[in-house]
Amino acid sequence: MKDIVIKSRHVRLELLVFGICFIVAFFVNLGAVIYYHRPSIEILSQLGFVVVIALSFYFLTAAVRMICALLAFGIKKLTKSNIQ
Repeated sequence: MKDIVIKSRHVRLELLVFGICFIVAFFVNLGAVIYYHRPSIEILSQLGFVVVIALSFYFLTAAVRMICALLAFGIKKLTKSNIQ
């Protein structure tokens, strides 16, 4: 059976993307706490929801990235076949 090797560059990139999604979700939570005049303890007590929202953002960005990659691959394949 063939092993699947994931390069460290890809792991770092995915961790960076998830980190950005987490930071965005955290600031959305912070904005909601400020907007609705809630106690500041809710910033930490709602951390589970922040993780769920961050995962949602991550999967949404993954879907968009996948669609963009498929479109780029299709365009590259079409232009390559038209040149030959």
